[in-house]
Order: sequence, then structure tokens, then C-alpha cells
Amino acid sequence: MAVRAPVSASGRLLEGFRKWYYNAAGFNKLGLMRDDTLYENDDVKAALKRLPENAYNERLFRIKRALDLSMKQQILPEEQWVKYEEDKKYLEPYLKEVIRERLEREEWDKK
Repeated sequence: MAVRAPVSASGRLLEGFRKWYYNAAGFNKLGLMRDDTLYENDDVKAALKRLPENAYNERLFRIKRALDLSMKQQILPEEQWVKYEEDKKYLEPYLKEVIRERLEREEWDKK
């Protein structure tokens, strides 16, 4: 029992740090989600093509709104900020699949 207490305390500390860092990064104040800020390399571009149309359109809307706010040097009202708990990694399943396929293809090409 005594061993578990420090683990859960460190877990809570780590979770608190994640929330702090998420808010400190500032992209949520522009209405962006974490996956909206990924660098678009070949894998990310392929994953974006696999997104459902409505998810892709929502992503474009968030990015355009963020660009507009950035140009005006404004941020969204606090009630419209994306919260840490609400941020879902919508692109991650598609990205993992693309990377898995690329690695499989590279392994196949080696043979």
C-alpha cells in the first residue's frame, strides 16, 4: 500500500503539469486542438487525407479562425478556449495507421 501512494501522487503531479503546459502553450486560446498544431510531414498529410470530411472541415475552420485571431492579435473569450479534458487526439489513430503501413512497406522493400 505504501508503494502505491507515491505513484498516484506522482501521477497527479504529472497530470497537473500536463494541464499547466497545455494552457501555457497557448494554442488552446486560439481554439486549436493539439493535433491541429502537428507539423505536416508526409505521414501527417496522408493521415489528413483519411480523415472523415466533417472532421477535416472542422480542423480547417479552427486553423482559419486561429490565423484570423493571430493577425488581429486577439484570443478567444475564455469560455471558448479548448480545455485539456476536451482536447481529443482525432488524428492519432489515422497517423498511427499511416506510420505502421509506411514501416511495413519499408520492411517489405528491404526484402
